[in-house]
Amino acid sequence: MAVQGVLSNRLRSFLTMLGITIGVAAVIILVAVGHGSQVAVQRQIENLGTNVVAIMPGGFGFGRGGGGFQSSFTQLTTKDVKALQDRNAAPDIKSVTPVVNGSVTATFGAASYSPSQFVGTTPSYEEARKSPVEAGTFITAQEEQQHARVVVLGQTVVENLFGAANPLGQTIKLNGIGFQVVGVLTPKGTNGIQDQDDVAIAPLATTQDLITGVTNGLSQIIVEATKSSKVNAAASEATSILTPGHSSNGSANFRVLNQASLLQTTASSNHVFTVLLAAVAAISLLVGGIGVMNIMLVTVTERTREIGIRKALGARRSDILGQFLTESVLLSVLGGVLGVGAGLVGSRFKIVGVQPAVESYSVLLALGVGIAVGLFFGIYPANRAASLRPIEALRYE
Repeated sequence: MAVQGVLSNRLRSFLTMLGITIGVAAVIILVAVGHGSQVAVQRQIENLGTNVVAIMPGGFGFGRGGGGFQSSFTQLTTKDVKALQDRNAAPDIKSVTPVVNGSVTATFGAASYSPSQFVGTTPSYEEARKSPVEAGTFITAQEEQQHARVVVLGQTVVENLFGAANPLGQTIKLNGIGFQVVGVLTPKGTNGIQDQDDVAIAPLATTQDLITGVTNGLSQIIVEATKSSKVNAAASEATSILTPGHSSNGSANFRVLNQASLLQTTASSNHVFTVLLAAVAAISLLVGGIGVMNIMLVTVTERTREIGIRKALGARRSDILGQFLTESVLLSVLGGVLGVGAGLVGSRFKIVGVQPAVESYSVLLALGVGIAVGLFFGIYPANRAASLRPIEALRYE
């Protein structure tokens, strides 16, 4: 009987289901967009290493005399690197990687290109920054000790200098100085801000000798913890070791960036963002439920005489209540199922540059809430139909 009631006005039933369909699909897609954004950001941070701490020169402190708030600067040196490598003072630190950044113009034949990042570092950089090579080898300890003129290139640099040719073994010029290409990094793609493949990496000693100079100090020191759970401990140990030699007026004049904390903060922010998206989508479900209630009230009014006949023939109050309640739930179930299908299909396409990642709980939650909305908003019309007095219903024109 409920199916017959739904099919008797197909267009009206379809439009009623459409409200629930749009609401369910919106919840699934928007939650998937929020989760997809969170996954993308986490992946980008993890590419930098989740068990590392980056220490950079520069800080803030109160100046003398006027007492104003002013910046203070310090140079990080290889002496600091050796201090951090002391396992007795820093048992939770696995490796310490010095890094210098410079600016170069690379040329090969007639091709010329300036990488956005030029890094001088040591072999431990490969593991600390999750930068494995796809072909060839990374910088070796022997090459570092010998001040070898070798370089490892990112995919973007390779494409701009060599095109489709094999770069391994070729000699390129960096600021006019010859370097042999010994490796090509595994592509990472963009992190949303910069191209992570637009990089060239050379030995630290060679870079300081020929590109940046020794007197400029280190751009940063990358500290890798023994495991992810020890990142905070490693950061505290590094801070304790460096503060005595790098502080002014009691304030450290270096900065410590904890990747694990950054990951947790980002995850928390994305969770709030996802909840807000789901709340906005839930409004569509509410509107769809009001549509169900509206149509069922119209249906009760149109079928008042039918209700009177059924009651005169012996139908109980519960029979009438169940009939109209079943119709409203049926509309919600059909709309919910169609909404799930539309949501899963819509989540296969990128939205605002984000690849949605469907959460199974969002599908079940959206479908369940959609059915519950139909049930809730169908109770009043069904109860109104069941409360009609038979004699008044029979006399209704």
